[in-house]
Amino acid sequence: MLAKRIIPCLDVKNGQTVKGVNFENLRYAGDPVELAKKYSEDGADELVFLDITATNEKRKTTVEMVKKVARQVFIPFTVGGGINSLEDIKMLLAAGADKIAINSAAVKNPDLIDISSGYFGSQCIVIAIDAKRINNDFYVHINAGKINSGIKLSKWVKEVQERGAGEILLTSMDADGTQNGFDIEMTELVTSTVNIPVIASGGAGPNSNHFADVFKQAKADAALAASIFHFNTLPVKQLKEELSLQNIEVRI
Repeated sequence: MLAKRIIPCLDVKNGQTVKGVNFENLRYAGDPVELAKKYSEDGADELVFLDITATNEKRKTTVEMVKKVARQVFIPFTVGGGINSLEDIKMLLAAGADKIAINSAAVKNPDLIDISSGYFGSQCIVIAIDAKRINNDFYVHINAGKINSGIKLSKWVKEVQERGAGEILLTSMDADGTQNGFDIEMTELVTSTVNIPVIASGGAGPNSNHFADVFKQAKADAALAASIFHFNTLPVKQLKEELSLQNIEVRI
């Protein structure tokens, strides 16, 4: 069985790491380059860097910042935010990213998934999905969660897999920043629908049981968190040790 992955996330705005609740009320959380280096040294399995306002501000992810982070980490590094074309992907891979996360652009132009996975390989293409519960169903949101696409989550994850995505980064907008635990129901819906790896995101608190639950109950392949790592309320090393005691296979 593959080891479960623990992934810190750097949500970046104006060159600084920020963190909010339900995608709102952002607060400063540290320098992204320093944090990236720390997580690489602390035993994180991967790192995700999201330029969270790039799409709404109609600009590209900050390439220079990606280069600086890439120089500091020795673990797989995924970059997302404002990515709309093969040229954008080429530029970020050249800057040091290992994988590319596409969100809004994939919903607006699903052919981008086929084209990019065909060109770069599916292992390189992560589809990031921000989903919210509405009337007892889950719907995909775009533009940093500001627009409901009207597409049901269950339908979208099937499509992205069929189009060649190598992985799904699933964020529960309802759970985001609450530290009350991952959305088990939403995550399980996705893991039971697709065969590609699923990264659970949104809701992790300083409690290793939150991670154990999303791994055991929802069958997530990886779990992503931000606040608990940025503010050191549950360091990566401690989390992995606690999960190991619960018979969850992690790389220590």
